[in-house]
Amino acid sequence: MPTSATLDILARLVSFDTETPRSNLPLIDYVAGIFDAAGVPFVRLPNAKGDKAAIYATIGPQADGGVVLSGHTDVVPVAGQSWSSDPFTLRLADGRAYGRGAVDMKGFAAIALGLLPEMTRASLRRPIHILLSYDEETTCLGVVDAIARMGIEAPRPGAVIVGEPTELQVADAHKSVFSMMTYVHGHEAHSSKPALGANAVSGAAALVVELDRIADIFRERGDPTGRFDPPYATVHVGTIHGGTARNILAKLCAFNWEVRGVPGTDEREAIRMLEAFAEASVLPRLRAHGWPASVETVIEVDVPGLAPEPGSPAETLALRLAGRNSTMTVPYGTEAGRFQKQGLPTVVCGPGSINQAHQPDEYITLAELERGEAFVRRLIEDCR
Repeated sequence: MPTSATLDILARLVSFDTETPRSNLPLIDYVAGIFDAAGVPFVRLPNAKGDKAAIYATIGPQADGGVVLSGHTDVVPVAGQSWSSDPFTLRLADGRAYGRGAVDMKGFAAIALGLLPEMTRASLRRPIHILLSYDEETTCLGVVDAIARMGIEAPRPGAVIVGEPTELQVADAHKSVFSMMTYVHGHEAHSSKPALGANAVSGAAALVVELDRIADIFRERGDPTGRFDPPYATVHVGTIHGGTARNILAKLCAFNWEVRGVPGTDEREAIRMLEAFAEASVLPRLRAHGWPASVETVIEVDVPGLAPEPGSPAETLALRLAGRNSTMTVPYGTEAGRFQKQGLPTVVCGPGSINQAHQPDEYITLAELERGEAFVRRLIEDCR
């Protein structure tokens, strides 16, 4: 069984509704109270609006070469999901802890915070840093300010462990996530007189079909690392909205799409290819009768991928702590790529399974929480 401290803290963390559109400040206040009570120095890092914040604490000496345990505080929405109980009240049953964020990834945060007294008593020679961020589920920008401090206003860590659920396997690679919104601007007219307008829906439809062709190009290039499933960069259109009525040529149509790239992918190439097609084929048709039309693409999310770094300090450490002999690849994006992009050795390794995340009755098993505690205890010994 995990410690009562971990379970109590997990219950409190789950009780805060930190769905990504909402503020996480009540949760951050609670965590700050834990650090204050333990005499652990920390800094809050608010966002520009001041309605969210990350928190970054250091246990042990203010010295380079420590280890960051990094997790996010935001969770995905519960709207439209059928839960067996209140998603923001932790429920223990059948060897599981149920609640929104229990596995993704408040369980990892609860372990780190629950073992804080053991860290402070350990007379660490290398520091352990705890970083809890925001907006991971949408942009992964909540860690940026904290990363900017490392090596300048705060010690530069030697390794970062992002505690996303991997069943405590060590992941050293994941794809990038690059998300765009493309807007097609046309000109309204009665549908019986198509020459009097420019149909934005028709233009968007042609662009979506072109994205399927671009997806085929990326698929044919494959994955040179042989690490990913599927073994190529993907291009996907998620939503499309346009027009006001059946009998009006649409003035505006917008669609949201993404590229998930394997290492070495130039995600912006897909934008350039789409823009070239728009200029050569779509816009001439929309402008054929002299009406103004345009196509613009706005980048909304740019999450770097995590590339394998065999033998890195983070990989070596995490494999030893987890008792593993090899690394793995995860199919989802994380904040890990942002750390790596700044030259910080980073892996993904945390308790629980991603299979239980983002769904009704999300849970983490008590056995996985206990294994996660053992992992962090081995880290404490390593840093002594």
